[in-house]
Amino acid sequence: MAETILEMKGISKTFPGVKALDNVNLKVEQGEIHALIGENGAGKSTLMKVLSGVHPFGTYEGDIIFEETECQFKDINESEKLGIVIIHQELALIPELSIAENIFLGNEQAKNGIINWKKTIIETRQLLEKVGLKLDPEEKIKNIGVGQQQLVEIAKALSKKVKLLILDEPTSALNEEDSENLLNLLLEFKKQGMTSILISHKLKELLKVSDSITVLRDGQTIETYSVKGDKLTEATIIKDMVGRELANLFPERNYNIQDRVVFEVKNWSVHHPLDTEKQILHDIQIHVKQGEIVGIAGLMGAGRTELAMSIFGKSYGKKITGQLFKDGEEVTFKNVNDAVKNGVAYVSENRKEYGLILIDSVKNNLTLANLQEVAKNNILDTSKEVVEAESLKTKINIKAPTIHQRTINLSGGNQQKVVLGKWMFTNPDVLILDEPTRGIDVGAKFEIYKLINELAEQGKSIIMISSELPELLGMCDRIYALSEGRITANLDKSEANQETLMTYMTQSWGS
Repeated sequence: MAETILEMKGISKTFPGVKALDNVNLKVEQGEIHALIGENGAGKSTLMKVLSGVHPFGTYEGDIIFEETECQFKDINESEKLGIVIIHQELALIPELSIAENIFLGNEQAKNGIINWKKTIIETRQLLEKVGLKLDPEEKIKNIGVGQQQLVEIAKALSKKVKLLILDEPTSALNEEDSENLLNLLLEFKKQGMTSILISHKLKELLKVSDSITVLRDGQTIETYSVKGDKLTEATIIKDMVGRELANLFPERNYNIQDRVVFEVKNWSVHHPLDTEKQILHDIQIHVKQGEIVGIAGLMGAGRTELAMSIFGKSYGKKITGQLFKDGEEVTFKNVNDAVKNGVAYVSENRKEYGLILIDSVKNNLTLANLQEVAKNNILDTSKEVVEAESLKTKINIKAPTIHQRTINLSGGNQQKVVLGKWMFTNPDVLILDEPTRGIDVGAKFEIYKLINELAEQGKSIIMISSELPELLGMCDRIYALSEGRITANLDKSEANQETLMTYMTQSWGS
């Protein structure tokens, strides 16, 4: 019988107006990969923050028993000393510091207050080798990809003599290849006896690598399964997560596509904002009709986000050339305001950095992009703002106690709804969605998909960027493939499948 490394008993945690955890129980065996799954707001991250000391002893009810010892962590340093290390969804690396400096930040290899850089570099190389990275320890974080940064975070955890590694949505920002590499690394760690807790919404990944899966719903433990013993299916997990069956992952759509081209991009070329000799996008040609959902598929680094941001008021890039047409007439967007005034909106892939003011209320975030609508003679009409925010909250089903709730306290899915609501409030003709369901569970995804379909049915033109090919295939009428900054295909829904898209997404143009 396997030895239990962690047991959490009767954990309850309350925030103002919200009971985030209600008598949750979790048992993790030594050397297993234990998945934790549930809708956004189910309490997964809160439970792990209780475990790691982010929410210190005294702020929750219940017991934590690690390696047969009851623990009362006052902060994250105390949990790390025992070998419990958490890697959050938002990576905590400092871009301007080197890999070595990041790995040993707060854990410096020093004697008498003086850092031993030789030892730091040697140990960094050894740690990078363990996670399969062949990088210079002195390379700055800002110069490496997101997948590599995720592995640096794991190397940092290994430097702390980790016994229990907690990963919160580790593959949400990774492409398929990087995700596969990371999951294989976890399986390798398992062979070496390490225990992992994996939080993810990607059910296929969890079923592939996990030994056990615990489902949370509304802050309560619903069930713990043995993956192999219980012969788990995605349908079973989804039903436990959302409390109902989702017959289809994608909602039905009433098509309302018109022949009229609403937005067109011609001969669009963009250079890197710092290295202006480096061309990122080459002669892009795309268009979207009224009521159409058009997808853009590409691997990380293909230029998807760079395309969206450069179109949206030149938010990215230098030496931008090409033409934009709205309703058949050429338009010029010198800045974001120009784009918004011309009926174009952009939902960023990074909702927390570019989409929301997290410390502000739901109300203020929802109305922020169109304050003129709730102002009279340039003076904010707070009563009208409340009415409009309440209407949006109801319309897109934002789960928050009130519109005055701080946005930071919402689940990821509800934060994403706030971002969508913010741009819906500008009443755009063209909506560019960059990874609109990243880090969101299947239930919340379904609601976002319904919103997107409703917007298309109302005659809005949607451009949708996603790393998840099934999502593009399930939602889009046409899909452009992007590789190395060039459009390589324009496929109707009937022509597209994962294999065809991947072929065009990996087409190489040489040096």
